[in-house]
Amino acid sequence: MVMTSTVGGVRPRPETPLCSLHHCEHLGSVKWRSITPKTTSMMAADAVRKRHKGSSNGARTGVKDHGKEPAQWGRAWEVDWFSLTGVILLLCFAPFIVFFFIMACDQYQCSISHPLLDLYSGDATLLTIWSRAPSFSWAAAKIYAVWVTFQVVLYMCVPDLLHKILPGYVGGVQDGARTPAGLINKYEVNGLQCWIITHVLWVANAQYFHWFSPTIIIDNWIPLLWCTNILGYAVSTFAFIKAYLFPTNPEDCKFTGNIFYNYMMGIEFNPRIGKWFDFKLFFNGRPGIVAWTLINLSYAAKQQELYGYVTNSMILVNVLQAIYVLDFFWNEAWYLKTIDICHDHFGWYLGWGDCVWLPFLYTLQGLYLVYNPIQLSTPHAAGVLILGLVGYYIFRSTNHQKDLFRRTEGNCKIWGKKPTFIECSYRSANGGLHKSKLMTSGFWGVARHMNYTGDLMGSLAYCMACGGEHLLPYFYIVYMTILLVHRCIRDEHRCSNKYGKDWERYTAAVPYRLLPNIF
Repeated sequence: MVMTSTVGGVRPRPETPLCSLHHCEHLGSVKWRSITPKTTSMMAADAVRKRHKGSSNGARTGVKDHGKEPAQWGRAWEVDWFSLTGVILLLCFAPFIVFFFIMACDQYQCSISHPLLDLYSGDATLLTIWSRAPSFSWAAAKIYAVWVTFQVVLYMCVPDLLHKILPGYVGGVQDGARTPAGLINKYEVNGLQCWIITHVLWVANAQYFHWFSPTIIIDNWIPLLWCTNILGYAVSTFAFIKAYLFPTNPEDCKFTGNIFYNYMMGIEFNPRIGKWFDFKLFFNGRPGIVAWTLINLSYAAKQQELYGYVTNSMILVNVLQAIYVLDFFWNEAWYLKTIDICHDHFGWYLGWGDCVWLPFLYTLQGLYLVYNPIQLSTPHAAGVLILGLVGYYIFRSTNHQKDLFRRTEGNCKIWGKKPTFIECSYRSANGGLHKSKLMTSGFWGVARHMNYTGDLMGSLAYCMACGGEHLLPYFYIVYMTILLVHRCIRDEHRCSNKYGKDWERYTAAVPYRLLPNIF
């Protein structure tokens, strides 16, 4: 399931997410686009190194020529007007979308049409809606500061022990994929441990200690929105400035010459502070995704407080989304090989998206059910549960088949048979020739992105748990459909550039992207 990180792709599905590993990377770990002529690729790599040579004015000198570099790997070196327009629109309207949905629930029982009709008729203005919204509070700031600090401590100071006691779990120090500059970063994979410690303390507090109310998150929800925005913009701006002044790995920086695109899509590939604090892994996996299940628990506690019971729809949302979150952390080492880590640079898209977009919009179903408690009929609830579990099974099985195929180099059985594949070759940015295999068996023979299909089924189940009276909880499936279709196209464009005619052979063998015989 995609967590992409999070706005366009910030979903820690894990792909954010939070996220699915690119199918074009069955056995390869190099994510950047291949350049066929070896000499061109090596000269470009040398140009990058020379541009970032250590000197007193190296950063400024590098900035001067950033826009002149040819496209070599990952995202664009140069920005067309269409992309720039999309970037500016997202920067302007994504924060407004989050605010609009949260205000719709706070002031209009989660109706999208009523505030628009009030604005149209003159019964309300943007200023009156704004004035009724709770503002920033120092109480919320303290809560959020404690939360982020606690997650930093768990991430940095508590080495993973679970991989020593849980069979099949991969944790501890792990290697990431090779970066475009040829570096292999090490990561402390301890997300599952952080999640368990956090939730054990949450439950212990609710049952025994009573340090704070279980509804503390929903009670401070809108003030917390301002706090998350402050952190999201602060970390994005810091990463932007850091890339110019003191980048972690200068050779893995990418400048386009356009300040808006650089700010949103990021410049540094893997910005870090010290040896272990990795911006991408921490922000995509800790403050947002660990909080996801806590936010849902807070919603359930609020239902209990307001109505004296918790609806079966709220239980379904909590259970299905918790399965996804636990899947993300169980496979966190695998996530190191996904698009978020292997391709995306760290900018506003990931920084703000992980801090704001993910926790506030991925949890809309639970928020909706606080304001509109729905007790589903048994057939409806069973249908939602089956859809969610089947979607998860397809998502997890698809990714498991790919992982098994990669680890065994094809010497395994998929659906009881030895897998078929198409062997491809490509060149990385340093001119090296690599081999890769694109599997055409199992779910990967049904469609080229069946993991996305399962993800969309799970996303639809979350929404269907909320009934059909309002459109707001269905924003998630609309967003995920746009996100994953866009990722299909983006991924396949990159694979086409990488594999050339080999990719044409593959698409002829597996002609559909998401839905067999349809798309």
